[in-house]
Amino acid sequence: MTVGAAVTDRRLRRARVVTLGSLATSLWTSLLLPGIGLAREPDPVRLACGAVGVVAFALAQAAVLHAAVTPWLHQRRRRRAEVAFAVVAALSVPLVGPVAAHAWPTWAWLGASLIGMTPLLLRPVAALAAAASTVAVALGVAAWTGGALSTTLLVTGLVGGGTAAVNRVQVWFWDLLVEARQGQAARARLAAAEERLRFARDVHDLLGHDLTVIALKAELAARLAPVDAGRAGREAAEVQRLAGTALHRVRAAVHGYRAVDLAEQLAAVAEVLRSCGVRCDVVPPPADLPAGAAAELAAVLREAGTNVLRHSRAGWCRIEITREGDVATMTVRNDGVGADAGPDRHSHGLRGLTERLAAVGGGLRTDRAGGVFTLQATVPATA
Repeated sequence: MTVGAAVTDRRLRRARVVTLGSLATSLWTSLLLPGIGLAREPDPVRLACGAVGVVAFALAQAAVLHAAVTPWLHQRRRRRAEVAFAVVAALSVPLVGPVAAHAWPTWAWLGASLIGMTPLLLRPVAALAAAASTVAVALGVAAWTGGALSTTLLVTGLVGGGTAAVNRVQVWFWDLLVEARQGQAARARLAAAEERLRFARDVHDLLGHDLTVIALKAELAARLAPVDAGRAGREAAEVQRLAGTALHRVRAAVHGYRAVDLAEQLAAVAEVLRSCGVRCDVVPPPADLPAGAAAELAAVLREAGTNVLRHSRAGWCRIEITREGDVATMTVRNDGVGADAGPDRHSHGLRGLTERLAAVGGGLRTDRAGGVFTLQATVPATA
């Protein structure tokens, strides 16, 4: 997983917490409002049975809500939570239905919560059928216990329908976020796969002919060795020459493959940062920056982008590349760095960059002050 994906996941987890907290407000319908009926029930047996039913219903509902916004949850656990909720909802009818029947529509509030959950569990047609069945059960409970049918219909139908609409919208937005994240990950994997295929095709085109000729020449040399040692030697020398040529061509291809366009790298890193909510300002590199210096700064840029996403909660980032004489300098600054945050000065990434830049006569410096982290790299800007 890339760093950009990891940060996106962190933001997705925050959105999940917000969605889960919003959905959890419906638990008040399952606990507080039926609790009023429990408080009005004089019979201790009915009170105990009702309390068990209400608490079990709320716990099962919480499990289903958690599963609804946890896409990585195993399907077996998700199905188990849904089945448990259905069983508890059925058992709540005899347990909670008689509670304070003449004074408060206790089970009607559980019926409203049950209708509110149907969009999370069922498809639209099945959800409508389940909602209608729940209203029918609520009216049946009211008729059985002597409750007010109009009040029951208002609570179960109207409140339940409103809760269902709100829950559906919230889960719909959450599903959009998950699908967007999955789409980003799929595009990243597809781009990497296409690049690997492109490089594989290039290597195949380069080596296919050369290796075929080398194999034929080597076979010919082996056949000639017993009868014409001189010609066999010449063929072997030709095989050696062809192998050297093929190796040179592969090295050239790999060098071209590894060559980077610093401007494109800047655009890509800036796009990743912006997609993760970081406002990014970029000062493009000078046009006369040599390719060698650009390649070294591109490595610094990738590590700097990693640090911004992994080690900070940055709101802004500025990347600037300048050249003064024979020295090119890249400066990356970002906010959102706490006292105990930010990359370790002795981390493998920074230490590897320091050694790499030192090998070409450059240097790396980092600084952290006032919640702002600064990474500055210098490389020779000679051709």
